[in-house]
Amino acid sequence: MSFSSPVTRALDEQGIPYRVFHHPGPVHSLEQAALERGQRPEQVVRSILFRLAQDQFAMVLVAGSGQVSWPALRSYLGQSRLTMASEAEVLAVSGYPIGAVSPFGLPRPLRVLVDQGICAQEEISIGSGERYVTIILRTGDLLKALPEAEMGNFIVEDNESGEPGSKGELIRSSSSGEH
Repeated sequence: MSFSSPVTRALDEQGIPYRVFHHPGPVHSLEQAALERGQRPEQVVRSILFRLAQDQFAMVLVAGSGQVSWPALRSYLGQSRLTMASEAEVLAVSGYPIGAVSPFGLPRPLRVLVDQGICAQEEISIGSGERYVTIILRTGDLLKALPEAEMGNFIVEDNESGEPGSKGELIRSSSSGEH
């Protein structure tokens, strides 16, 4: 059976190779998802949507269980306040339910930030637009398919609390260059 979604259509239009993986049933944890895919947890990329202001959003791609550093993200975006998007906002903005969100096939352009940690993996998996189905592809192909994405360090470092007042280092560059 062939799987098609806005994600696969967007990747097909760009000529990006990928494979589709169907989970045998509900997925209850990052570790379970990785195990069933034959991957390590850090290869599972989460697409997290943040609300910057009314009707203004940004998506952050992070590897595995990495927690977004709120201070680093606020600093990078030049925002004193931001919140994670609600479940309703995620569906309205991305067109996908939580657990299936992807930076591809979005109904409208969206600012995408990619945490540098993703680059440590040769192969990753991302949301397909449908729960319990994932897209597996090479990290280089992910970055090639997201030429406007911005790279940086957006996760909590070992010595960082992630709380207001802590600092995160950032790399301001476009993913369209070499990595």
